[in-house]
Amino acid sequence: MFFPRPRGTPKHDGKTFTNPIIPPASADPWAVVHNGAYYYCESRNQNSIWIRKCERLTEIGHEAGVEVWTAPTLGANSNAIWAPELHHINGHWYIYYAADDGLNENHRMWVLESVTDDPQGAYRCKGQMDTQGWAIDGTILEHNNQLYFMWSGWPGAVNGRQNLYIAPMSNPWTLSGERTLLATPEHAWEKVDMDICEGPQILRRHGRLFVVYSASGSWTADYCLGLLEFKGGNVCDPANWKKWDAPVFKRNAKVWGVGHCSFVQSPDGLEDWILFHAKTRKKSGWNDRNVHAQRFTWTEAGEPFFGEPVPAGVKLALPTGVFAPVAAI
Repeated sequence: MFFPRPRGTPKHDGKTFTNPIIPPASADPWAVVHNGAYYYCESRNQNSIWIRKCERLTEIGHEAGVEVWTAPTLGANSNAIWAPELHHINGHWYIYYAADDGLNENHRMWVLESVTDDPQGAYRCKGQMDTQGWAIDGTILEHNNQLYFMWSGWPGAVNGRQNLYIAPMSNPWTLSGERTLLATPEHAWEKVDMDICEGPQILRRHGRLFVVYSASGSWTADYCLGLLEFKGGNVCDPANWKKWDAPVFKRNAKVWGVGHCSFVQSPDGLEDWILFHAKTRKKSGWNDRNVHAQRFTWTEAGEPFFGEPVPAGVKLALPTGVFAPVAAI
C-alpha cells in the first residue's frame, strides 16, 4: 500500500542538498543500490518493515515507501522490530531484523525471504536465527564464497554489555557454527552509559575488508563509530582482526550521537557515501534522531576517512552522476 509523501522532508536545489534527508524520528539507516535505484529499508512504529525506492539518495525521505511486512499481534517476533537490513543473496532478497515478544531479554534475529525478485514485493518469514542468546543488528558478510552472519549480542543472559559476534552460515537463514566473539567494548569511548559494540557494517575497498561498528549508548550524545580491519586468514578468528584504538567518526560541537551507519556509492560509482543517524539534542533519548547522508574519502594508506559530521542545514554537493536506464526484460 502506498501512502502520501511525508511532510517536513528537506528538498535540494538540483546541485546541493541539506541534512537531514529523513527527519525525526528516524534511525538505523540501511540502503542498497539495485538496478538503477536506491532501496531504503526501515522499521516503523516498531511493528512493521517498509522499503522506499528512489533514484536520488538525498530524496529518499520524500518517498512514502511500501510496507512489505507487518509483525504478528502476538509471539516471539511481535514487538520492537529494530534495524532491518535488506540483502540480495542468490537471487532472493532477505531482510534481517531484530524482534522480541515484549521482553527485551528475548530479542533475537529473524529473517524474511522475498517471494519474487521485487525488493518491494511480498516476503515470507524464514524464522528465528540461532544466535545463542540475545541479538540485534545482524548483517551479512560474504567472504571467499562463504556466508557469515555478524551481530551484536550479550555475553550471557543479563543486559549490561554488548559484544560483536560472527558465525558461518549454511544458507541465508541458518547459522552453521558456534558464535565467535569478534570484539568487545574496552575503550572509554565504547562505554559511555553502557559497554556497547553494535551495528556492524561491512566496508570494502581494493581488496581490503573493514567492519565499521557503533559504540556506547545509542541514546547518548557520545554514540560514535569504531573500526575493525581484517588482516587475512579465517574471518571467525578474532586474532585476524585489528581494532582501532580511537573512534573514526564522533560528535562535534553541533552534531551529536552519530552512529549506526550504512554505505552506498553515488550513481556513477565514483563517490562513497555514509548514511548515519544523529541526535538533535545533547539530552539522552531516542526520539530526536534523524538520518544524514555525507560523502567520505580514503587516505593514501587505503583507510576510510569520514571527517566530521556536517551540521543540519549546511549545503552539500549532491552525489555525482545519474543511474543509466535499466533495460526492460
